[in-house]
Amino acid sequence: MADRFEDHRGIIQDILAGPIDQVTTIFTRAGHVRGNHTHPKTSQWVYVVAGLLLISHDGEEFTAAAGRLISEPADKPHAWKAITDCTVLVFTNGPRSGENYESDTVRLPESQWLLRPGMS
Repeated sequence: MADRFEDHRGIIQDILAGPIDQVTTIFTRAGHVRGNHTHPKTSQWVYVVAGLLLISHDGEEFTAAAGRLISEPADKPHAWKAITDCTVLVFTNGPRSGENYESDTVRLPESQWLLRPGMS
């Protein structure tokens, strides 16, 4: 985490520091999966705006609710499954932005999927 400031009015908390090439909003309906891929040259940070996600990356699974920031380093397989309808902001550093959104995406074969769709 970056810097934090607190006084009688409340808290100001930086959640991310560093170069960002793109900020993208993604809405995912409950039960659906995004990911099951890697980005060889792109790092991204996912900020959950609303909803609840099941996250799988770097060998672990965990849930992430509104207000959570998840770091997804380059070349690490990852996937998200919406437990409820979800909205996230994705902060991207690397060639995967704008018209090149899919240019740095390597899909995992189905036999290696981290998460599967469906309401479980």
